[in-house]
Amino acid sequence: MKGSASAARRSVQKNVSLTEGPIWKNLTLFAVPILLGQVFQQLYNTADAWIVGHFRSNSEYAAVTSTGSLVFLLVGFFSGIAVGAGVVIARYYGAKDKEKLDTAIHTTVAFGLLAGLLLTVVGVLTTPLLLRLMQTEKSYFAYSVQYFRFYFFGAVAIVMYNLGMGVLRAVGDSKSPLYYLIFSSVLNVALDYLLVGVLDCGVWAAALATSISQFVSALLCILRLMRGGDGYRLRLRSIRMEKAMLREIIRYGLPSGVQNSIIAFANVIVQSNINVFGEDTVAGSGTYAKLEGFAFLPITCYTMALTTFVSQNLGAGKHDRAKKGSVFGIVSCVVIAELIGVAMLLLARPLLSFFTKNPDAIDVGVKQIKVEALFFCMLSFSHCIAAIMRGAGRPMVPMFVMLGAWCVLRVTYISIVVPIVKESWVIFSAYPLTWTVSSIVFLIFYLKSDWIHGFDKE
Repeated sequence: MKGSASAARRSVQKNVSLTEGPIWKNLTLFAVPILLGQVFQQLYNTADAWIVGHFRSNSEYAAVTSTGSLVFLLVGFFSGIAVGAGVVIARYYGAKDKEKLDTAIHTTVAFGLLAGLLLTVVGVLTTPLLLRLMQTEKSYFAYSVQYFRFYFFGAVAIVMYNLGMGVLRAVGDSKSPLYYLIFSSVLNVALDYLLVGVLDCGVWAAALATSISQFVSALLCILRLMRGGDGYRLRLRSIRMEKAMLREIIRYGLPSGVQNSIIAFANVIVQSNINVFGEDTVAGSGTYAKLEGFAFLPITCYTMALTTFVSQNLGAGKHDRAKKGSVFGIVSCVVIAELIGVAMLLLARPLLSFFTKNPDAIDVGVKQIKVEALFFCMLSFSHCIAAIMRGAGRPMVPMFVMLGAWCVLRVTYISIVVPIVKESWVIFSAYPLTWTVSSIVFLIFYLKSDWIHGFDKE
């Protein structure tokens, strides 16, 4: 008993309190481990791209760098459900409702196992069809099929890690997922180098290394939950889906899941338009996507922290604190995002050169940075408001705003303008255009509505 009590105390000490203490300090302390964790998360696919780009052909490099939109199409829905689970768990954790917290955690894990198995089957079976729909060029089509299929063999691990990570963050523990990511990311890089660089196994081996590393991080996360903490502990015998709790999780998560999937589908359409411009454009745009993924991590992590912060404080009945933290988060994210955009613009060529030595691909990446980087403030603002709304239990508004701007408007713009102008920069310009439109709509909602000023106290 004493050992269990001391373990619980150590677990509590790992967790950052978001419902008391200085807002800026605790929100930052909570967000920093998420940031570091996301850096290592990005290393998964980026390590694949970097090592394949240095040891394999340009066609194989294009196959890896063109994977992002299709991966997110299949994974994004379940990631959205994970957001909903995190909101529910954070709310019960903030309210100190241990019974419902326990039910929510076990329901989330059971759903993750089922969803991961489904995603594995769908991903492996539909890979060739999806790549054809994206108009993937014949020069790297076979490599793309190899990479995707081996990648989706690890889909169960991807889903389980993301859900487990979401549970830990919802209860204030953002450090444990960081440690697990550091270990598994180093493992991924080592396996990538061994299989691709030393043994010359091919592009499929890079995806295999990623899948193995994902399984390791998922296992570590589950073991951490089994050790438990302040009112939460995963018990294997209790893993089952409780209908009422699953409905609540889906009610909060389904809008985000649908939003992710439809936006990802729109990005697949965008990628199919990029593919038409040839292998160098695909490689250059894919390299930019890797770079943007790293550059935008501070914003992504702050918005994740904001969702948990708002949800926990509303669960604890601290509505004014939720409002103050939201304002701090918005201002911080917008300023940081614009500074990042300026830095990317000034250092574009050397940053892109780190990933590939193909001069034509680098030129494409520089062009895309010039079009998009200075509009990162708009992207940041949209993400912040969406995150706050999800934490407040209002996921439908960001879903409709982002679907309208980032999906319908983006695809319509590209479909009309690209056949007329026939330049790759037109595709790149669709992003700042739609970020700006969504930010304007969110700003109007923010100023005209009273939800942010009082947070519906029901």
